[in-house]
Amino acid sequence: MSGWRARAGTLFTPEKSPARGRGGMVVTNHPAASTAGLAMLAEGGTAVDAAVAALLALSVVEPMMVGAFGGGLMHIATPEGAHEVLDGMACAPMAARPEMFEGRDPKLQSLGARSVCVPANLLAWEAALARHGRLSLGDVAAPALRLAARGFAASPYLAECVAEVAADLARDPGMARLFLPGGAPLRPGQRVANGALAETLRTLAREGAAALHGGDLGASCVFDLARKGGMLSTDDLAAARMIRRDPVRGLYRGVEVIGPPPPSAGGVHVLQMLHFVEGFDIGALGFGTPASLHLIAEALKMAFADRAVATADPDFLPVPVARLIARDYAAARRALFDPAAARAWSPGLAPDRESANTTHVTVADAEGRIACCTHTINSLFGARILLPESGLIPNNYMALFDPIPGRAQSIAPGKRVTTSMSPLILRREGRPLAALGLPGGLRIFASTFQAVMNLLDHGMSLQEAVEAPRLWTMGGPVEMEPGFDDATRAALSALGHDTLPVPHVAGGMCAIRFHEDGEMEGAACWRADGSPAALAGGLARPGVRFWPDAARG
Repeated sequence: MSGWRARAGTLFTPEKSPARGRGGMVVTNHPAASTAGLAMLAEGGTAVDAAVAALLALSVVEPMMVGAFGGGLMHIATPEGAHEVLDGMACAPMAARPEMFEGRDPKLQSLGARSVCVPANLLAWEAALARHGRLSLGDVAAPALRLAARGFAASPYLAECVAEVAADLARDPGMARLFLPGGAPLRPGQRVANGALAETLRTLAREGAAALHGGDLGASCVFDLARKGGMLSTDDLAAARMIRRDPVRGLYRGVEVIGPPPPSAGGVHVLQMLHFVEGFDIGALGFGTPASLHLIAEALKMAFADRAVATADPDFLPVPVARLIARDYAAARRALFDPAAARAWSPGLAPDRESANTTHVTVADAEGRIACCTHTINSLFGARILLPESGLIPNNYMALFDPIPGRAQSIAPGKRVTTSMSPLILRREGRPLAALGLPGGLRIFASTFQAVMNLLDHGMSLQEAVEAPRLWTMGGPVEMEPGFDDATRAALSALGHDTLPVPHVAGGMCAIRFHEDGEMEGAACWRADGSPAALAGGLARPGVRFWPDAARG
């Protein structure tokens, strides 16, 4: 595959290959999950059926990233072009109090049973099936159930994640048994089976999300958490809800960019930054040049300076969405940009607490539905405990709240956590152009922002756009991936940026591009185990029979 050469001499060559097909496309961060989604499309399901099947499969094969005891966002588009966001973000338990972690060991807020928020993933997945699917929860859970019961081969990526947090996993008997067999971290290729999770999936297939949110499964989880010092109650699980929200929308270079609203910061700030850079000829600046990277870094600093007022649960705090994505506001902020030097934008108030350990699924079917979904249990392996009766790994979403009372992100009973998730769908003249998203915590919307520019300003192929080197900053060091060379980093440093080489910025992007001839192209990047899976070929030509009468001798 050919490489991409920037004016400054940067060269990158995509490491993976795209997939193409007209019958449907599934792109996830694990091949087994992509296969699970593709099976649903092959069996007559919709993109939403496939997305939920993939997410359930990911809860087995990417247990460090996602699960039924987590939260997330589903951005869904219908064949008619309508969009909605199903908000399954977690919220603080009713027993939570603003001062509960103030002045205490930060680990109490991020590890163990007291770090667990009320999950809503299952509620969103079930609602999505009811609104946009053809298959039952039992149907779409079948691949995940098989993976949990029979086991799967651990990828090097999973093994590395286990090794990274092995000390924490060793403190919980269930996690140690599953991921530290024989006392040593899981090795690539070792089989991982979770019989308790398989039984939970059977229960969910029979009873639906009500099994967790008001049923015996939920009671079992609450009991297991209580034994470990948790504060979640069965009333919390019964009261949990999925919220349907209207997305935020804006135009960039004549393309409509549609993303999630608050409590996500993703859609708002991607649009804010795109409107900020729209006053510059990005294509003429060139990809990877010091001038273009300086502009991106300043746009990110500007967005993070505003993020504190735009990232909140709208039920608890008014969010000035219209103002933040307005073009006159972008023009006013653009006037402060100095092309010759980095500047100090007003500091953001949101602490750098959001976890980068999430997963993403992008799916499209032949009828025109699109499901662009980002879900997580927050940190790597969530609360880093296993609920032994259910086989579930709970989230540690309490870590995202501000432990100091009286602030926008302070803890409050029933308050939804905020997120940088940015599942985007792009349309040109009403027709789908692309859908993309990725994991990566605070680095998510910076990455989708750059991917949009890669596609629309630099004219990259989809594979190039998702794999291109990224940078990130929120006002401190400018993190730069290895694709940017020493000369480029030195040029940015001369402009006043504190550059920091890092192995990668955010996680594996999963994207689909829609071509005018009806073909879909799927791409995943090197930052995760991402794999696109396409339905190519198709049904037999009308009128074809196995043995036409005229052919018989």
